[in-house]
Amino acid sequence: MDEPREVTIARAWLGTPYVHQASTRGAGADCLGLIRGVWREIYGTEPETPPPYSGDWAECGGAEVLWQAALRHLRAVPADAAVAAGQVLLFRMREGAIAKHLGLVSDPGGSRFIHAYTSHGVIESPLTRPWACRIVARFRFP
Repeated sequence: MDEPREVTIARAWLGTPYVHQASTRGAGADCLGLIRGVWREIYGTEPETPPPYSGDWAECGGAEVLWQAALRHLRAVPADAAVAAGQVLLFRMREGAIAKHLGLVSDPGGSRFIHAYTSHGVIESPLTRPWACRIVARFRFP
């Protein structure tokens, strides 16, 4: 079975260094930058320019800016639907904080994901229980 195009594109970003607010394959990306890069390769131009944002995963209060942007441009996956390759994951890294981390499911069984991680760059990680319990929403590309 062929992997979804989104996964193939994201795999090409593996090894890209972590750079906050960047989105250039091979040069630098953060988690949003990775998803933006996948979007550009599929659709050409991005649907909007993200506003400046902090890299603080523990940022509390305020609006769920990343979640709202995902709802504008991606398709929400129902909570009871199976986790599938190519889905975009939105994580809340700390209770009471806003959701600020993204990844892309990279295998058909939903046990791995690709994301840009501080000090590690774009990597593929196991979707372990500590990661999975932080997922607050899933999306797919339109």
